[in-house]
Amino acid sequence: MDKSKFIGILTSGGDASGMNAAIRAVTRSAIYNGFRVKGIYRGYEGLIAGEVKEMTTEDVSSIIQRGGTILKTARSKEFETPEGRRKAYEVMQKENIGYLVVIGGDGSLRGARTFADEYEDVVCIGLPGTIDNDLCGTDVTIGYSTALNTIMECVDKIRDTATSHERIFFVEVMGRDAGFLAQNSAIASGAEAAIIPEDKTDVDQLEKFISRGFRKTKNSSIVIVSESPKDGGAMHYAERVRKEYPQYDVRVSILGHLQRGGAPSAEDRILASRLGEASVQAIMEEQRNVMIGIRDNEIVYVPFIEAVKRDKPIDKNLIRVLDELSI
Repeated sequence: MDKSKFIGILTSGGDASGMNAAIRAVTRSAIYNGFRVKGIYRGYEGLIAGEVKEMTTEDVSSIIQRGGTILKTARSKEFETPEGRRKAYEVMQKENIGYLVVIGGDGSLRGARTFADEYEDVVCIGLPGTIDNDLCGTDVTIGYSTALNTIMECVDKIRDTATSHERIFFVEVMGRDAGFLAQNSAIASGAEAAIIPEDKTDVDQLEKFISRGFRKTKNSSIVIVSESPKDGGAMHYAERVRKEYPQYDVRVSILGHLQRGGAPSAEDRILASRLGEASVQAIMEEQRNVMIGIRDNEIVYVPFIEAVKRDKPIDKNLIRVLDELSI
């Protein structure tokens, strides 16, 4: 550990509420422990371009309550190439940055892992910042709690219209290949069903929902659908109902990017603060190539190779809970 080297911070990939709280925590914890800090703007793209500025405690004042990221974010095709990573390394050398804290999701941490493998004098520490909650080794990710609350509030409002018009609403939420947002928001909002990637079996999920006789006791139905490029998401299921069950009045609501924004929840602010502080502790313990996670309310160090596995399991008990409570 060399305190003459700066700690660099960047946010990468999709933004998530709580990223600013994490930036604040890394900056202040680093300064408290005798380090100096540099903020890197626009993720890896900004690192390659040298968009770097020293950060003070004042720079992170009054940002804990703000959504998005003050450091901006971007996806970088150039960083995926050896030439791009070489440029990034040269900027780090020039700026005297010895430690890099990367706040982001799956792709961001994969990039950090590759970067640290290629340049052994670069220490990379990851913080899980993604609304999808799809990183292994941590119970929750920064941004997940806020997104879940946002979806719940939106579905509550949609329910008013669904009930008034006696309609089926298919509500599409983010999550890519992970159904955490869909499944848990369905439970939280009292939805009748959730269609998620993890529940893909030989059983047709739409057929299962329809065949349960959902209209017997209810005058409206909400189905939460995890976005999926493979099967077309909510629009696909709504079209199927129109063709196969034309007696039902169907509508689609795609929540889109509003799920990413807004002031972070208390849970996300506390999580981001704890993980940000722990990233500096990890640097002081001479850890490298690890993501800071939380398991059973305890801070854990998760090797990048474990964190970016694509098969974080969803608790199948949640599927049973929703089935039983939506009758």
